[in-house]
Amino acid sequence: MHVKFTRNDIKRIGDVLGVEAKHRGNVYRFEVENAEHKRKLSLEIYPDIPIGHQTGNLISVYTHTAHLQLHFCSGYVVSSELGEVTFVGEQSGRLCGLIIEREGGCSLYANVDRSLLTGDFTKLGPEVMLSGIALSLTEDVLSGEDQKK
Repeated sequence: MHVKFTRNDIKRIGDVLGVEAKHRGNVYRFEVENAEHKRKLSLEIYPDIPIGHQTGNLISVYTHTAHLQLHFCSGYVVSSELGEVTFVGEQSGRLCGLIIEREGGCSLYANVDRSLLTGDFTKLGPEVMLSGIALSLTEDVLSGEDQKK
């Protein structure tokens, strides 16, 4: 599965993050800032670009202290209630998820076993539980359903 980012998708993401995307060339850039908590990040979405010998979506996040990338993003979920956008990629039953918060925070979960999304979270250790809960929002997107809430 491979999501095609349309202008409508970009607008939906911007609405949840509370900022409008700047479009330049083949990139959409969102600048998210929270002055109260002194957080600032830039989110860039590169739809359908060459990545090695393949074509895919690249999601990049820049903060004051980190640069994170998610190659071959296959889907995303917006949550107005949580004020966040979750980008996800899957390969061989392993998930990588990048969560961007309206408040300027971000989280990365890499190589998460997909079975954690549907299991009993109470049977997981607390250090593992959070990744399963955080990425469980993407289950419908991974199943191929259009679940952009």
